[in-house]
Amino acid sequence: MSERTTSASWASGIVKALELEGLDCRAMFKQLGLDFAALDDPDARFTQDSMTRLWQLAVELSGNQAIGLNMARVVRPASFHVVGYALMSSRTLAEGFERLVRYQRIIAESSDLSFRLEPDGYALVLTVHGDHLPPTRHSAEASLACALSLCSWLSGRVIQPRRVLIQGPQPRDLTPYKTAFHAPLVFSAPYDALVFERADMEALLPTANEAMAVLHDRFAGEYLARFSESRVTHRARQVLCRVLPQGEPKRETIAQALHLSQRTLQRRLQEEGTSFQTLLDDTRRELAEQYLAQASMTLLEAAYLLGFADPSNFFRAFRRWFDITPGEYRARLSGAAAAPVENESVSDARTQAYTAPAP
Repeated sequence: MSERTTSASWASGIVKALELEGLDCRAMFKQLGLDFAALDDPDARFTQDSMTRLWQLAVELSGNQAIGLNMARVVRPASFHVVGYALMSSRTLAEGFERLVRYQRIIAESSDLSFRLEPDGYALVLTVHGDHLPPTRHSAEASLACALSLCSWLSGRVIQPRRVLIQGPQPRDLTPYKTAFHAPLVFSAPYDALVFERADMEALLPTANEAMAVLHDRFAGEYLARFSESRVTHRARQVLCRVLPQGEPKRETIAQALHLSQRTLQRRLQEEGTSFQTLLDDTRRELAEQYLAQASMTLLEAAYLLGFADPSNFFRAFRRWFDITPGEYRARLSGAAAAPVENESVSDARTQAYTAPAP
């Protein structure tokens, strides 16, 4: 079973959108083997593939190829779980979208969001991933329509994007898209995105409340932490951080610490979109950034704490991660010119003779 999941809050929004077509969602859930009652549990999750099958069945039953756009008519902050209330209390829409990017996984793990300032305005870029089933265009289009509708709901006025980018091919009937977006449409685009006027994103929201924003950030952060802790990736990373100073960690050691067989660990990591070697490499890279930010820690100490028995392997890995040497990286952090190559070469020379202490 796929591990990518969607919150019951977002699934409820999908159900409301489908019911606008007159579809019997309770019967559809039964047909797909899904628990309709779980929609009332804010902590319940549905797999991404089950939501893909729901969209496919909805199109089959309704004949409406643009059914995802119905989400614009039912969106409320509650559709975004606890994240919705954090958005409501944000100072501006730009600040709200930055929160949305930060907490996106609470709503749906299958989507990646980025929000960036471009020369012609702010772009909210969406990528929807599938699991065993490829994602439908309806899922992405529902998210775009929902995000735009939320802008108008929060600001209390109509927000019109500069343009809308849609990965799917241009449909025969453009009417639903024109009604939903009121903006120039670009189909067969490289990604799904909304591009907004800068002034619209930076205007103060009537619902802005700094104290409430801090509170909702805490709630969202705590939920995300609880959610992450249930993931094998998160638990394996914690074990890696603990055992790295003892030397190169073995998959068998991590599996035993998690009370899993090596095969089960490998399968669970794969379901969560990674592998043991990738997780080890990512963990080392993140820790390396933290260690090099500590001026009192030598490069040899950092290599040892990262589990490299031969620090020359650490230097090679660091070059692969950041395309510069650890010494150059540290010089940039301190604001100094990356000129002290002599110090770097001394460290390089030392690594040839240095061997990490035995655990």
